[in-house]
Amino acid sequence: MKRHIPNFITLLNVFCGCVAAVFAVMNQLEIAAVFVFLGIFFDFFDGLAARLLDVRSELGVQLDSLADMITSGLVPGIVMYQLLIMSETGGWNITTHAQNLEISLLPFFGFLITMGSAYRLAKFNIDENQQDSFVGLPTPANALLIISLPLIMLYHNNEYLNNIILNEWFLLGLTILSAYLLNANIELFALKFKKWGFKDNALRYIFIIISIVLLITMKFIAVPLIIFFYILSSIISNLKTAG
Repeated sequence: MKRHIPNFITLLNVFCGCVAAVFAVMNQLEIAAVFVFLGIFFDFFDGLAARLLDVRSELGVQLDSLADMITSGLVPGIVMYQLLIMSETGGWNITTHAQNLEISLLPFFGFLITMGSAYRLAKFNIDENQQDSFVGLPTPANALLIISLPLIMLYHNNEYLNNIILNEWFLLGLTILSAYLLNANIELFALKFKKWGFKDNALRYIFIIISIVLLITMKFIAVPLIIFFYILSSIISNLKTAG
């Protein structure tokens, strides 16, 4: 039975992704975010469970990517779709876009994120060099970046930030940047601990500590900053290693 435990946890990620997609389509982005967070939580612990139980399998690898495609690929695309609709309508709109008489093509560009995620996950499945690090931004990190935008609007309610987030050029630029970062040839460290000593995991511990401090002090605004810090610290670490 123990070999099925990680796969069951992965299926919980699938379930959370499906529920998040439903609420994202309904433009209930706060609830969608909760299930994305839960899905990413299960995504982290299915791999941990597989390592602890020593039951890693090819089926689990494929299933994990399929689950990520829903929770961290499809849902962020829908969220960006809804944000682009808001940029056109001028604010938060509880009704779905399908109910509007006029259908704009602009919001559909949000699904570039979903397309970029699919390509990134397909590459990950056939790349044997991404065991201890990632090449390109992991889909869960990208999902957190996108899902943080409506949460910033809801919980910080800052007019200046809201105007930036609902600017269509900002959203289009972020969509293109997101799709690029998912598949960029940038090596990023993974939060996988083979040993718990500080010396071997200094960068991981520093990243976790700084992330916690930012989340406590800045709440949801911290999420984009944490993603930026993650990419920047990885690049600096790579340059030091190469030097």
